[in-house]
Amino acid sequence: MIRKHSATLHGHRTSFSLEDAFWQELKEIAVARAMPLAQLIAEIDDERSPDSNLSSALRVYVFEWLKSKIVPSSRDET
Repeated sequence: MIRKHSATLHGHRTSFSLEDAFWQELKEIAVARAMPLAQLIAEIDDERSPDSNLSSALRVYVFEWLKSKIVPSSRDET
């Protein structure tokens, strides 16, 4: 299910929509990085390209984070 979330980024309130699975992963990434969730969201917002929206940037960040945690199989090492 997609839910609307709110955050304050650099003193401005913003909202974004994310599926529950992405929201849960974002919270887990913040714990793994030992940082507040709001700080992680602000970091992702600061690094996103101007033509990307925040919801998409958050999804891509979660995807890239999870992808980086996958250990390549031996058949990928050719």
